[in-house]
Amino acid sequence: MNALHQELIQIGTRILSLSRSELYLSMRFLDLALSALSYDLNLNTRTIATDGVHIFYNPTYLAAAYQDDPVGVNRTYLHMVLHCIFRHMTQAGDRDREDWNLACDIAVESILDSMDYPCVQRLIPDRRQEYYDRFQIPVLNAEQIYPLLEKLPYLTKQAMQKEFLADDHKFWEQLQDDRQNKPSSSDDPPSDTPSPPDRDEVEQTWQDIGQKTQTSMETFHQQQTLMAGHLLQQLHIQNRPHYDYRRFLQKFAVTREEVAIDPDSFDYGFYHYSMQLYKNMPLIEELEHREARKIHEFVIAVDTSGSCSGELVRRFLEQTVTLLLDSGSFFRSVNVHIIQCDADIQSDLKITDTTHLTEALRTFAVKGSGDTDFRPVFDYVEQLQRQGELLHLQGLLFFTDGFGVYPQKRPPYDTAFLFLEDTYADHPVPPWAMKLVLHPDDITRGTKS
Repeated sequence: MNALHQELIQIGTRILSLSRSELYLSMRFLDLALSALSYDLNLNTRTIATDGVHIFYNPTYLAAAYQDDPVGVNRTYLHMVLHCIFRHMTQAGDRDREDWNLACDIAVESILDSMDYPCVQRLIPDRRQEYYDRFQIPVLNAEQIYPLLEKLPYLTKQAMQKEFLADDHKFWEQLQDDRQNKPSSSDDPPSDTPSPPDRDEVEQTWQDIGQKTQTSMETFHQQQTLMAGHLLQQLHIQNRPHYDYRRFLQKFAVTREEVAIDPDSFDYGFYHYSMQLYKNMPLIEELEHREARKIHEFVIAVDTSGSCSGELVRRFLEQTVTLLLDSGSFFRSVNVHIIQCDADIQSDLKITDTTHLTEALRTFAVKGSGDTDFRPVFDYVEQLQRQGELLHLQGLLFFTDGFGVYPQKRPPYDTAFLFLEDTYADHPVPPWAMKLVLHPDDITRGTKS
């Protein structure tokens, strides 16, 4: 290593260390995150980048950027740390890489623009604010921004990239492509390019850091958290635990007999009689009924107000009912009501045979677009119970975006309010109700958040 190379490393390390110190003095709750990345001079990038373990920097770019705008370097440093906290580099999946990279940049820049710390604060350009307003979603995280970008023209996305670009994402590909993470052969020639880190280790490390950062913001550094903008809100969404949505739906099941052969049991009386009659020839016949725990009476209510789109309603119903049918969660004879409601009851689709469910959903039409009031659904269900229509109701599942009036009194059955992460804002629900926040893809995989 020649003297010039060593000097460039010292300059880059000093610049990044100064930037980290400024950020730490303002945001003590980020101590773990800020100290988790090491510095590495790397000419494979023209600017600055991270792979979740290192910060790779081009010394020419970094020196010029710091001389021109030290606050800009602070923002870029924190920009990369936020990418890591939200694990953007490992979560692209099958998404389009360019759109995903842009969605991640917009998400972290929106957090930076919401902060009140002098070390990263700057005026928000009018064009940038127009982009934020254009999305019209309550929380600007990457998962919500990405599907909206797919609908935008290419030139618009190019303009957004120029506005929000802060770092190089080229090292993310090594983490997003499993083939890159396979150990190389011992016969491979040595390379100056650093070997990619283990994806699972990076994911686990930053998941732990994200959870500890959230805890620190909520406990020891509450005063600083007030200046942190949308960071804590996004951490709540990122760190929300995941459970089995299929298992959750079984909360509404009831145990009863159904007509079906039970191979695990047979009539011992018949067996004993045959042994007496034929000595060594037992006659075994399975029972033609068995006990099963499945859903019999159930209400699915959907919010069809103007703030909850018909496409989301149809997708939720189709995927939830498909999940229930595929898992055999319904008895063949059922009493399922699918109720549409905005400020009033719009329709009630009654299903008594599971074979009709798929056809009913295929012709399902969303009705209503007014204000949201959840109370008419509960009043209507109470009326059905008084009429003897729902004598053994196990529960009510209410799909909504949360903007509405909740009933104050707890009904005599379990109730869950379901939100899609696309439209989720941190809406409080009554203490007697369950709240689940579902990722759109999680419904088909059988998970809930």
